[in-house]
Amino acid sequence: MRIKELAVRTAVTPRLLRYYEEQGLIRPRRESNGWRDYDEELVGRVQQIRELLAAGLSTRMIKEILPCLAAPESGIHFTDPDPAFLETLIRERDHMSERIELLTKNRDALTAYLEALQR
Repeated sequence: MRIKELAVRTAVTPRLLRYYEEQGLIRPRRESNGWRDYDEELVGRVQQIRELLAAGLSTRMIKEILPCLAAPESGIHFTDPDPAFLETLIRERDHMSERIELLTKNRDALTAYLEALQR
């Protein structure tokens, strides 16, 4: 698919898709005329990138973890992970957990409010 279609399907601008490409987050194929050709699987990949960015991860960190997230069952193993990187991942994971708890509380409060309004 062309960049415009991917942009529409993911609600991401073509400019941002090119940025993701520059950062090594997505890799479209190049046709003989130089045009980008995006695989169907990149729709999910772009959505995943957007979710990780919204959760507060940097593009650098996303680039590091995307291979593991794409196929966690593949058994990718790191023999000597950088301790600082591991600490950052743990901190980000814990931050996500806190956000999930807060979002869950807010969702539950809104649900209770809506139920009260509909009585």
